[in-house]
Amino acid sequence: MSMNPVIHFEMGYFDNERMKKFYQSAFDWKLQQMGAEMGNYILAQTTETDEKGMVKTPGTINGGFYQKQESPLSHPPSIVIAVQDIKAAMKAVESAGGKILGAMNEKGEASMEPMMIPGVGLWISFQDTESNRVSMLQPLSPA
Repeated sequence: MSMNPVIHFEMGYFDNERMKKFYQSAFDWKLQQMGAEMGNYILAQTTETDEKGMVKTPGTINGGFYQKQESPLSHPPSIVIAVQDIKAAMKAVESAGGKILGAMNEKGEASMEPMMIPGVGLWISFQDTESNRVSMLQPLSPA
């Protein structure tokens, strides 16, 4: 089994305009607001990227911000790990003592099946043995 890299970070927001102003002012990040169909997700570019949106400097990552939910699991920052086969990775998480938390389906309902993020890949979140919420992504193209 090959190593699976961290490729993305995620943090929640209560007030998206306040959050955008903070990260643009403090760190000069480029923030791109997605629409309601993407859950009002905000992409965060923290480093220079090529025309395909891939980072130019090895070891750097970009991320995103999501609307915090009532669940305390949505409050701390989390990371996204790239995997080759999301179904196999889900089984590995459970075998190692973790718990699949799920994803939202296209109707906005909680689902235990990975969610297809258009143009990105299959995504699902899980809880590790230390109660951290983490996500996995099977990219459409290799990371």
